[in-house]
Amino acid sequence: MNSVDPQGEQDRASRYTARVLAERAGLLAALADPAAQQQRVLTDLLEFNAGTDYGTAHGFGRVRTLDEFRRAVPVQTYADLEPWIERSAAGETNVLTADRPAVFFTSSGSTGAHKKIPVTPRFMRTTFFPFYYAAWAPLVSHFPEVLARPDAVLNLKHDPLTAPPTTSSGKPHVGASQVDFGTTFGEPLSAEPGTDAPWGALPVPVAAQDHLEKAYLRLRLAVTGDVRCVIGINPAMVAAVPHQLRQWWPRIVKEIRDGTLGGLPHGSPDPARAAELESLADRFGTVRPAHVWPRMRAIFCWTTGLATLYLPRLREEFGAGVTVLPAPVAASEGPVGVALDRHGSAGSPVVTASVYEFVDADADLTPDADTLTLQDLEPGRDYHVVFSHVGGLYRYAVGDVVRVTDRTHGVPRLAYAGRAGRSDQAGERLREAQVTRALADALAATGLELRNAACRVEPAPGTDGPGRYVFAVAPTTPWHDEEADAFAARLDAGLARESAGYGTARAAARLAAPTTLRLPGDAFLRDWQDTVAGGVRPTQVKDRLFRQDPAQWERLVGPTATAPDPRPTEDPA
Repeated sequence: MNSVDPQGEQDRASRYTARVLAERAGLLAALADPAAQQQRVLTDLLEFNAGTDYGTAHGFGRVRTLDEFRRAVPVQTYADLEPWIERSAAGETNVLTADRPAVFFTSSGSTGAHKKIPVTPRFMRTTFFPFYYAAWAPLVSHFPEVLARPDAVLNLKHDPLTAPPTTSSGKPHVGASQVDFGTTFGEPLSAEPGTDAPWGALPVPVAAQDHLEKAYLRLRLAVTGDVRCVIGINPAMVAAVPHQLRQWWPRIVKEIRDGTLGGLPHGSPDPARAAELESLADRFGTVRPAHVWPRMRAIFCWTTGLATLYLPRLREEFGAGVTVLPAPVAASEGPVGVALDRHGSAGSPVVTASVYEFVDADADLTPDADTLTLQDLEPGRDYHVVFSHVGGLYRYAVGDVVRVTDRTHGVPRLAYAGRAGRSDQAGERLREAQVTRALADALAATGLELRNAACRVEPAPGTDGPGRYVFAVAPTTPWHDEEADAFAARLDAGLARESAGYGTARAAARLAAPTTLRLPGDAFLRDWQDTVAGGVRPTQVKDRLFRQDPAQWERLVGPTATAPDPRPTEDPA
């Protein structure tokens, strides 16, 4: 284990906490006049990038107001900006930004291809770092012990690379969690909690793409630490930890007893700790994070979307008193909202970072779509997010939908509601957020619980009639057939409430009643782990509700699984 300098750790923790709280105070102060802040951001990005190829082509030098900006630049996606981004990635200068990108963040697109998100020093200074530091304020304010020692945090997303992949011009093309912001952008305090843990940089060789073995090695080391907090951002990563502990437990205990790590000598054999850990499984009949780390205090991850269905039970795996704090509403392309208090799911817009526009989530997101500003948003509504910032993304539809939970500090508070894509086989136009809410309502009405869910439309068996939604669910405890039927009926009605298109499709018999396919409790965890074993970074393997792709569906449910014929249910009113 790494040697610990208590005084050095305390000094850094104090400086880090001061920076975090100062950035939060700055964002809170900016909310006093959000319209002025938005105009300032717009003016800055236009003036700074007016002389670029993109700025010249779109007349940035003549634009002053948001209305003029709307007329000059259409709402656009990554595909629209990709030719400009590729020129920049190839080494051309002054294409999208006057600042040269130092790195390109990677992000999985809807096709599975890896995007190249240009990241410039000015973007990091004005857009990224203020929100990035402030995001940790609820954690370090209320759980300062997570900064007390290196082994207090298990940061699941931290994945440094010694030889990162690059663009054709030699710039790193990596995930945000793989960048050393201190070296690359001169921010020595920017290392996240847990990055200096003994498992932060793995002390034994492992292939860069062997993400599952990396996860094992970190967990093997963390079992001997005093972990107080788990950071996952992506909640599917956090959900994998209890599953991996149980799966890898014999190997972990043996390696601790033998003093090995990944089969190689590491430290000293510790038969006493191995015996202590072995006794946990004997005493409790299983092993949970709460058993291994009894002083666990907090989990930091997204708390919305499908995670709302399983986080309450998942939290219990880590300890009865554990708090779940929401990660920011953000993407590789930029921030949207950040929790400045202990709200369980939503955050305030980062008005100093980007110019934010919104489109009603039920509307089509077209290049000439009418957009709304922050002042126009209504609580209880869903919206597409469009943002513009100095880093070279202009009127960029990030592909996320947010829900306005309420208003605080005079501005709407935003929660991530899901991806913007729809399932639309028969005119139902269902969005992830609508299905998730219908699932939650059906679970509440029936008293059932599940670990995760996915769905697809498939033909009703043995008929030429309409297709139907099949929901693959992993129940927390077994469901009786009658309970599954009641759940499907409630879900049917809930989908009709959420989406007028779904109700119309059902009433017109373009869709048959939905049905459920009950899977083993660990089905989604095994599917997640298989995907990671296939070489996908864990941060990018997220909960996926719509799975129309046959290969994805078969991998989850198995090649012979078929949903039962549903019992008759009433058409939704």
